[in-house]
Amino acid sequence: MNDLNQILSRPEFFLVILAWSIFWKGMALWKSARHGHLVWFITLLVVNTLGLLEIAYVFYLHRWDIDGGKLLAFLHKKFSRLAK
Repeated sequence: MNDLNQILSRPEFFLVILAWSIFWKGMALWKSARHGHLVWFITLLVVNTLGLLEIAYVFYLHRWDIDGGKLLAFLHKKFSRLAK
């Protein structure tokens, strides 16, 4: 237990974890935005999984659009009425 406390008390450990998370989150957000996957984009932005969900999205899950564009069409329809 002492070894774990020593590791967690070092700021270098957290910097490595932070860099890892930012890199993978950026890759996944970029890919989801390019594919127009709004639900994936919001999920990846909000949920913090230390890069695990982001890695899964980048290599495997990007093939599926969760809502098939229905959410985006719904939001466009609702907000275009408000703008008029």
